[in-house]
Amino acid sequence: MDNLLKKNALEYHASGKPGKIEVVPTKPYSTQRDLSLAYSPGVAYPCLEIEKNPEDIYKYTNKGNLVAVISNGTAVLGLGDIGAGAGKPVMEGKGLLFKIFADVDVFDIEVSTKDIEEFIQTVKNIAITFGGINLEDIKAPECFEIEDRLKKELDIPLMHDDQHGTAIISAAGLLSALELTGRDISKVKLVVSGAGASASSCTRLYMSLGVKPENVIMCDSKGVLNKHRTDLNKAKMEFVRDTDLKNLSEALVGADIFLGLSAKGAMSKEMLASMAPNPIVFAMANPDPEIAYDDAMATRSDLIFATGRSDYPNQINNVLGFPYIFRGALDVSAKAINEEMKKAAVYALYELVKQPVPDVVKKAYNKTEMSFGIEYIVPKPLDPRLIEYVSTAVAKAAIDSGVATRPITDWDEYKAKLRLRMGTDNGIMRAAYIKAKHDPRKVVFTDANHSNVLQAAARAKQDGIAIPILLGEKEALNQIASANKIDLTGIEIIDNTCLSFEAKRKEFAQILFNKRQRRGVTIRQAERLMFDRDYFGVAMVETGMAEAMISGVNTKYPDAIRPAIQIIGKREGINKIAGMYIMNTKKGPFFFADTTVNAHPTTDDLVDITRLTVDEVRTFGFEPVVAMLSYSNFGSSELEGVAKVSNAVARLHKDYPQIMVDGEMQANFALNVDLRMERYPFSKLGNRQVNTLIFPSLNSGNIAYKTLQEVGSTEAIGPILMGLKKPVHVLQLSSSVREIVDMTAIAVVDAQKVK
Repeated sequence: MDNLLKKNALEYHASGKPGKIEVVPTKPYSTQRDLSLAYSPGVAYPCLEIEKNPEDIYKYTNKGNLVAVISNGTAVLGLGDIGAGAGKPVMEGKGLLFKIFADVDVFDIEVSTKDIEEFIQTVKNIAITFGGINLEDIKAPECFEIEDRLKKELDIPLMHDDQHGTAIISAAGLLSALELTGRDISKVKLVVSGAGASASSCTRLYMSLGVKPENVIMCDSKGVLNKHRTDLNKAKMEFVRDTDLKNLSEALVGADIFLGLSAKGAMSKEMLASMAPNPIVFAMANPDPEIAYDDAMATRSDLIFATGRSDYPNQINNVLGFPYIFRGALDVSAKAINEEMKKAAVYALYELVKQPVPDVVKKAYNKTEMSFGIEYIVPKPLDPRLIEYVSTAVAKAAIDSGVATRPITDWDEYKAKLRLRMGTDNGIMRAAYIKAKHDPRKVVFTDANHSNVLQAAARAKQDGIAIPILLGEKEALNQIASANKIDLTGIEIIDNTCLSFEAKRKEFAQILFNKRQRRGVTIRQAERLMFDRDYFGVAMVETGMAEAMISGVNTKYPDAIRPAIQIIGKREGINKIAGMYIMNTKKGPFFFADTTVNAHPTTDDLVDITRLTVDEVRTFGFEPVVAMLSYSNFGSSELEGVAKVSNAVARLHKDYPQIMVDGEMQANFALNVDLRMERYPFSKLGNRQVNTLIFPSLNSGNIAYKTLQEVGSTEAIGPILMGLKKPVHVLQLSSSVREIVDMTAIAVVDAQKVK
């Protein structure tokens, strides 16, 4: 699996455009006039305005939304001092997180020096370009001096996230844990394992929140930082205590809180057992915590346990902080990120975690219930409310503490702009992956003789989102896997054509015969059809041998759908199946249907398609606002093709008034709220943003999604087949590995819903 992970990671970073981020224009550039404004001679005018008034740099350039992620590669992740160039993939990754979570643009800058003076001077010389600076992966103790000096010498927000990010998120978790255990922060005993940048910053922040310095014991790899130690550098002297305690084991006896930022195995079961009742344990060494989760749970049933890992409750994840802290700081043109702003972020996270959790978050993590408690002490990374809570709190703190240069007066408007900036959260597939991973299901792949399918199945297993089953001849599949260096270890392979599956073929044939004997299917035909992998795979889903099926990579769409209709059948009360695509755009996701199945839907068909689509959109945590599209608006044409749409709308309004739907309407009126409100204020949609489009024919739907996919910088996810009793998804011919894995996650989520 390590080899497969390595292979996948290298392919991910190298495929297409190497790396993970790019620069894209934000202004028109297609005409000579555009270019003359963008560059010479037009560009001279904003230059002269900035020369007269330096603050106009925020008005005429991207400085106000641009952060530098700067590192010298001396303390990269868990890799150590690997050098500036080797650390670049991490810095690009940090830039990606800034963008997707808070819409902050990033240039990653790798500085090839370990000399403090050279590094500081380099940052100072380029700082004019940026609205903020995120220092990253710089080793201690140099990072302390670098940050302290740059904060004094620069007038833009700057933060070393390795120190303060972990401190802010864990401090929010600490406040939650103290409340849940009924402790007074001024009386708790805190033991810290680790004395590096993160440990020092966490401890300082905890003390600023009320932990008494005399109640803090810090340990490095050689033991307790006590008055007897003569080997301590300046950075560690701050945490020296007048105590005879020698090691972590002694220090933990009776301790209330353990903060681990050290190494795997630093805490033993015996150490945990010696702590006070209801201990708070933050074991945050990565990738393996100071004590394993299972060991901790087996040792104490009364503890609150947090780690840095996503596969355990209470993940202390820096992504809960840095994107939103910089967002708030940039939005008020702050001159620094000060202690007041950091504390504001802490209390914002602490406040948010105690609020009722929206369905979109619970669905993302496959939870029917999620509320403030011992397994939910910090918000989840996919919570779309984070930007509103944290960025607003940080911006307010910047204004109140006097470091903001661009005050905000209308906070409701600011929050609305934050929501608009992020759309409705473009992390729809991230949510599906998390949900699938929490409860993976058996997925049968019928086109397993395609290398992309094999690789997708292997990746799905590795990521823990599904339990894949491959249909095909075992030796042939292993040869394909070997040629493409795909690890199929632990993946079940079934050859439905071999003699050993004759009994199963007969069993499945009888099922098909029973369902289709009055539709011209004989028992002999049914037995022959069970040599077809699509028929056999669908029968596996029908009988529970599998819970979902992925097909279509080698098979024409109608041929792959037919077995599912014949064996599994349509949902009760539904007469049509339909296909939906999710179009991930910069304005958020849009849901298009029908894009794959019904060539000329009738009024009844359009009603069914709409009902199916509404149900599917809700599965992804969105409340559908539906526009029924046509080339006319609200009865302006009486041609047959238009009438069926308006009749479908009338039926939906009468029989399903809970569905927010209207039409018929043209696409521009559907998507432009102002235009629609001006011309058709009577529309049931009101001023709501449409997110679901129902097309009047397969032609229009198919053309629309493919056009948008090619020219609109839009990611298409699908097709998602709707209307069957059990999940079967038929992909487009020659789908990519990523597309297959995405659909596997969606199939698993569908299977969870069926259960």
